[in-house]
Amino acid sequence: MSTKKPVVIYGVTGYTGRLVAEFLREYHMPFIAAGRDAKRIKEVLDKVPGIETAEYDIVEVKHTVEDLTQLLEGTKVLCNMVGPFMEFGPEAVEACLRAGVHYTDTNGEQNWMMWCDENYGAKFAEKNLLLTPGIAQMYTTGEIAANICLETPGLDTLDILVLWKGFPTYASTQTIFSILTANFYYLENKKYVQWSPFAKAEAIVPGQHAVAMALPWGGTAHPVWFKNDPRVKDCKAMGGVFERTVMEGVVQITTVVEEQIKKMPKEEQKKALSDMAASLQAGMPPRENQRVNISVDSVHASGPAGHAHCVIHGTCNYKQTGLLQAYAAYHLCQAPPKRYGFASGCQAFGHRELLGVLQAFGLVQKPVLTVHA
Repeated sequence: MSTKKPVVIYGVTGYTGRLVAEFLREYHMPFIAAGRDAKRIKEVLDKVPGIETAEYDIVEVKHTVEDLTQLLEGTKVLCNMVGPFMEFGPEAVEACLRAGVHYTDTNGEQNWMMWCDENYGAKFAEKNLLLTPGIAQMYTTGEIAANICLETPGLDTLDILVLWKGFPTYASTQTIFSILTANFYYLENKKYVQWSPFAKAEAIVPGQHAVAMALPWGGTAHPVWFKNDPRVKDCKAMGGVFERTVMEGVVQITTVVEEQIKKMPKEEQKKALSDMAASLQAGMPPRENQRVNISVDSVHASGPAGHAHCVIHGTCNYKQTGLLQAYAAYHLCQAPPKRYGFASGCQAFGHRELLGVLQAFGLVQKPVLTVHA
């Protein structure tokens, strides 16, 4: 029997990685904190609230399939925080497959989601392993709201809005910029339809009088997750942050990407985007404040049978993400998921179950559901 800790957090020194460690501590779940620099990992973990009561090991590892496979052998779950995922994710997924370990991450890259499904979904299913990229507030909490709507039969069209108050972390900003060079899609009649890179909307936000600017945000995970759901034929998702200046900045940068950066060679594209992202967010944002950092997930579901609207008001979207990741690992160490292979958080663990987890830690309110059917 392996003496290794069952969960590996890869990329624990980032903003979200340390929150995953914090919530694994809440679940009394032993873990391995892994990354490129053991000294840096120790410095970061020493500042995690209550970490002295957690059971963990620190491991320095190179970002290669071979080294990651060796790290993962004898463990059960990898929580991957190392992005942009389209650039750094393939090694981690391949290592999980070789080591026989479940994979989760927090990505917001629709092209990465599609790549995982197409290249590894069946392979993970064959080994009774879960491949669940994108377990994060910006996707999973909205997916919970969508599934609550779909409890009403006969609804087949989803219109999803996800907004939160705060500023993206350094890693999130890098991801946002990386997805601007990729095509992104919504779901229409079970087929992917490409968004215009300049698409935007003024969204009516439940609970406030002011509208907010919403963007396709790289297409989001929702169209990918619902593509093979027999209940859903159409799915559009938009979102972003409440701070309009940030959203306007993304719109301006999209123009630069389309007119200038996309014409560069790939390596020059990556450097230009990374430099732009670093110029906007180079440091670590402050720890979230539950009275300030609110989130709103709003889903309209419609169909021939009627209409349903579900709103989930929450707080601290990064804490929601850290908790969802920790719970996924906690669950997988004790019981099998509801589905193997490529699956969303709700498909793997149940939307009502995940809602209960978020409510138990006080991070979301009771959903507000209105049904006309």
